[in-house]
Amino acid sequence: MNLPCLDHHHTGIDKRDVVAFFDELAPGWDRDLIMDRDKIKLILDTADIHPGVRVLDVACGTGVLFPFYVHRQVREVLAVDIAPEMAKIAAAKARPPIRVLCRDIQALPGTGDYDCCVVYNAFPHFPDPAGLVRDLAAWLRPGGRLTIAHSMGIEQLNRHHSGRAAQVSVGMLPAEELAGILGKWFQVDTAVSDREKYIVSGTLQKKN
Repeated sequence: MNLPCLDHHHTGIDKRDVVAFFDELAPGWDRDLIMDRDKIKLILDTADIHPGVRVLDVACGTGVLFPFYVHRQVREVLAVDIAPEMAKIAAAKARPPIRVLCRDIQALPGTGDYDCCVVYNAFPHFPDPAGLVRDLAAWLRPGGRLTIAHSMGIEQLNRHHSGRAAQVSVGMLPAEELAGILGKWFQVDTAVSDREKYIVSGTLQKKN
């Protein structure tokens, strides 16, 4: 897997460290996972995941959302994760219409034809938030929806990432700030941040 050289001036995160961190955690990830189905339902409702859509699942981890996509009868899921051990577990779970790719999503050319892109419980591990949003916009059709979400509030999230994950995380942006970044490419209609959850979502604006 070829990992790009990165500008570390702003974040100090090296994607090779991210890969190593999540590869180490992968074997126990599902065992230690706490899943709140009501929050996931809300997130996927906001993300407009419904029958027939094509979904890009970015930083899919071990495939936590896969059963929910199948239940919602999506047409296709491309699930991408940079960590080989995470992707290996996800691939073992994947059945059509889900396929798993172990790559850096930002090293792949966008196809411009997906209906929905979901970044669930992963955004702080990307060193360049605006660059990621720009790159994900290239995967979506005009009117396609990007949703960045966490099933915990921002304070809890930042506490969670202040321990051993500190070297592979950046502080989560306030929802209004992330909405401002999305606003360059997306019409943002959801920016929710409370003690329980964090969801920013919008639709890709058509090029003039």
